[in-house]
Amino acid sequence: MLCCRNLLAAGAALLIGLGGSFAAAARPDKADIVFAQASDQDLALDLYLPAGVERPPLVMFIHGGGWQSGSRKKCPVAFLTESGYAVASVSYRLSDTAVFPAQIHDCKAALRWLRAHADEYGYDASRVAVAGTSAGGHLATLLGVTADVAALEGTVGGNADQSSRVQAIVDYYGPSDFVLRARTQPARGEVVGSPVYKLLGEHPSGNTALARLASPAFHVTADDPPLLVLHGSKDPKVLLDQPERIVDVYQKQKLDVKYDLIDGAGHGGPEFTSPERRQEVIEFLGKHLRRQ
Repeated sequence: MLCCRNLLAAGAALLIGLGGSFAAAARPDKADIVFAQASDQDLALDLYLPAGVERPPLVMFIHGGGWQSGSRKKCPVAFLTESGYAVASVSYRLSDTAVFPAQIHDCKAALRWLRAHADEYGYDASRVAVAGTSAGGHLATLLGVTADVAALEGTVGGNADQSSRVQAIVDYYGPSDFVLRARTQPARGEVVGSPVYKLLGEHPSGNTALARLASPAFHVTADDPPLLVLHGSKDPKVLLDQPERIVDVYQKQKLDVKYDLIDGAGHGGPEFTSPERRQEVIEFLGKHLRRQ
């Protein structure tokens, strides 16, 4: 029994040392809230609400999965409720159901719905950030830099009186330029059946106008919100030219951007949810979503 107790104690200590990265996933306070219907399916979101915080800022999270899989039920930024943020994890149509721009239309519909229902759920609609992982990082950044692009707004879900502009973006290892990716990583960005081909419904090289429309790097303007980019130095799925591209255009516009290239990290993994990374995200959001 003593041996077992020692093993249990050691395991508990390990979890604490890892920042609880293997702890049970947080459960939403409000689950499966339908914010729109599109392509004969319900689009839903889950809300995670901080305890005892009056009108907290909101972070909308967009999941990854190559635009063809994934689920809002895995929300790696739910830890933000512990620091006083409300978090909404949202669904969007996948590429086997609808091609681009359906995905960004759905994400903007979710944001407009969240703003329209801010008083009902108690968060502050004037302090909103968007975050996403991988394909969700792409959609988060695209949403953040296209507040005034009518072609990407769409009409899904209504609430046309609500703004889709956000105050900050957190991009976890997402692509930013499909024209570039078609050249430097064709297996994932150009060939038939690749994630980008399935997203766009055609070759990016054959329709560069569509590829540019879907690429955050081509939309950055001087009024865009602060951006935090987190990327692994050994990422085999989204090459380093992708975060470097969006960081470069942000810097050329003299915008607020922070690029954290995580040494040795791949495409996702525990490095992105370590205590150090979590604190970095908390500090970034705290700086840009504080009350004015």
